[in-house]
Amino acid sequence: MASRVVPLGFGSRRTRGRNPGLPWVLWIPACLALALVVLPVVGLLVRTDYTRLPQLLTSDAALSALRLSLVTALLSTIVCVVLGVPLAVVLARARGRGVRLVRAVVLLPLVLPPVVGGLALLFLLGRNGFLGYLLDVVAGVSVPFTTTAVVIAQTFVAMPFLVVSLEGALRGGGQRYELVAATLGARPWTVFRRVTVPLLLPALGSGVVLSFARALGEFGATITFAGSLEGVTRTLPLEVYAQAQADVDSAVALALLLIVVAVVVIAVARPKAFDR
Repeated sequence: MASRVVPLGFGSRRTRGRNPGLPWVLWIPACLALALVVLPVVGLLVRTDYTRLPQLLTSDAALSALRLSLVTALLSTIVCVVLGVPLAVVLARARGRGVRLVRAVVLLPLVLPPVVGGLALLFLLGRNGFLGYLLDVVAGVSVPFTTTAVVIAQTFVAMPFLVVSLEGALRGGGQRYELVAATLGARPWTVFRRVTVPLLLPALGSGVVLSFARALGEFGATITFAGSLEGVTRTLPLEVYAQAQADVDSAVALALLLIVVAVVVIAVARPKAFDR
C-alpha cells in the first residue's frame, strides 16, 4: 500500500507561524554595524564626569541651548510638513522630463555638506545676496544670524527626509484608489484630501520623526548661516562645539543630553509600523 504524501504548504500546521530564521552569516556584519553605532556612545558614557553631570546639564547655557533646539526643530518640522507634503505629491504624480531634474535638486541637501548649504543660504539671504538685499531695502529685514535663520537652515537640511519618505510611499502605493475616486466624480482637491492624505499618514509619521531628528542635530548649515549667538542661534549642537573648546566635560555631558533627547523622540514619536 503506497504511503500518502501530504505536501507542507504555507497553510500547514508545521509551517504556520514558524519563523524562517536568519542566515548566520548576516549576524557578523550586523554586529559590526551595531558596534559602530553603540561603541562611540559607550565612549561618551565612560568619559562622562558623573559628579558634575547635574551641574553641567542644568547650567543656563545648556538649558537655553536645549530650549532653542527644541523650539526651532519643532518650527522647522512644521515648515517641512507644510511645504514638503505638496512637493512630495507633485514629484510622485507629475509627469514630464523636468521632474527627474527637480527631484535631484530637491534631494541635493542629502548629499551636500551642511556647510555648503549654509553658504548657499548666506549668499541668497545675506545682505550681499540678491534676495537678502531686496528684503533689507524693501522691508528692512535681515535674516542671517537670527533665530529665523536657524529655522531656515534646519528646514533646508531636514525637508528632503520628509519628501523621500512621502514620495516613496506614494509611488509604492500606486494611484488605483485615487483613480477610482476620480472616476466616481471626485474633484482633484477632494481626491487629495479624502484619499491621498489618509494613505500618506503612516509615511508622514516616519517622515516627521526623521525631519525633527535631523533638524535637532543640525550643525554645519546653522553655524554658517545663523552663527553661534547664545540665546539666539546657539542650539544644542553648537553649544556642544563651543564647550568642547573650553570644557570637555561640559561638552560630553551636553552630547549625552542630545543623544538622550534624540532617542526619546524617535522611540516615542515613531510610527507603530516600525515595530512590526
